[in-house]
Amino acid sequence: MRTLRCAAAVEAASLVLLLANLLTVHTEAVASLGGPVHGTAYLIVILAVRRACADPTARWQAWIPGIGGLLALRQLNRNPARGRCPDPLAAPRYEDGDPSARLPAPQQNPYLRDL
Repeated sequence: MRTLRCAAAVEAASLVLLLANLLTVHTEAVASLGGPVHGTAYLIVILAVRRACADPTARWQAWIPGIGGLLALRQLNRNPARGRCPDPLAAPRYEDGDPSARLPAPQQNPYLRDL
């Protein structure tokens, strides 16, 4: 989430900087530095939202250039339960402490019954 917050802030700030440069002095050095920074932040936002296993609304909002990261962050903060995936590498939790208590009873193979 920290990566997403930083990338969303950089994406929005770089867009404001690029637009301010375009509307005022149009310095080529600012455009040549700000463009790749904005593009990289945009791609990091998209990947960070996808990695956060966000709900589909946040994933679609991340694709909006400039403010998509901020919109996706707002969506993830609004619905925090939908924004997280269970960790596939986490160990299962057993309430009673005995992992074998949750296993189904072994089934006998009907084809091997007569052997």
